Amino acid sequence: MEMTDVHPDGRITDGDLGIWSDEHIPAFARIIDGVHAHGAKIGIQIAHAGRKAEDAAVPVAPSAIQFPGAPYKMPHALTTSEVQAVVGQFADAARRAVQAGVDALELHGAHGYLIHQFQSPLTNKREDEYGQDLARFGVEVIQAVKKEMPADMPLIFRISAVEYADGGYDIDHAIELSKAYQAAGVDAFHVSSGGEGPAGQRKPGNYPGYQVPFARQIREALQVPVIAVGMLEDPALAQSVIGNEDADLVAIARGMLRDPYWATHAAVALKSNHTSIPQPYIRAY
Repeated sequence: MEMTDVHPDGRITDGDLGIWSDEHIPAFARIIDGVHAHGAKIGIQIAHAGRKAEDAAVPVAPSAIQFPGAPYKMPHALTTSEVQAVVGQFADAARRAVQAGVDALELHGAHGYLIHQFQSPLTNKREDEYGQDLARFGVEVIQAVKKEMPADMPLIFRISAVEYADGGYDIDHAIELSKAYQAAGVDAFHVSSGGEGPAGQRKPGNYPGYQVPFARQIREALQVPVIAVGMLEDPALAQSVIGNEDADLVAIARGMLRDPYWATHAAVALKSNHTSIPQPYIRAY
């Protein structure tokens, strides 16, 4: 399920999902039970947008540094005690997700949202312990969330492997962060890039598979399962990413929004022996 926020002011916009209240649990449970009824698994991505919360009256961030351009506002720099309270909000969100019946959790630590803001030297100018150790906030969130999860439930962490703004961090920093996050309890990494601000000299790729090398580097450095993402909706390309062991999983987003039957069409294109076509649709194939 999409980015689901741990606080009302943690939403990108007020149209986003939230899981900051126990009152949300029954609605999520109804969705999850519906998915399980068809033999599928479902996970949830929990997050806080930090300074990228467009509709918050006063967004929050590690430091009072505004995201460039409209509609973004100058954020309030969280106090040390407020940071610790946000860690608790992530833990409470994880507890609710587990109670609702999810099969996996993903923490969004990419694309310039709050965890990413703490791990980036561009946006974290703090002088307390959360500035001295750029991985600390993410580590504490991971540890708090893991305490709320069954031992056999996977915890995935979405990370921006590189930043594109001038002066942004590179893959080496992301690998060091990932090592700390793996030690804290992450089971797999969902490897994306950017989102911290407008690109500078380094520009993101605009071609299928441009982020796959980042996933491969983290996979090789940590010997951990990774998810590759980014314009991978061509079934042959997606299969090659897995077949070449660049990644263990691929994430399809826009391609599946355009084609809700993407998985079936990919299975047919790849001549899979595991194609599961709903009975009413078989004659079309």
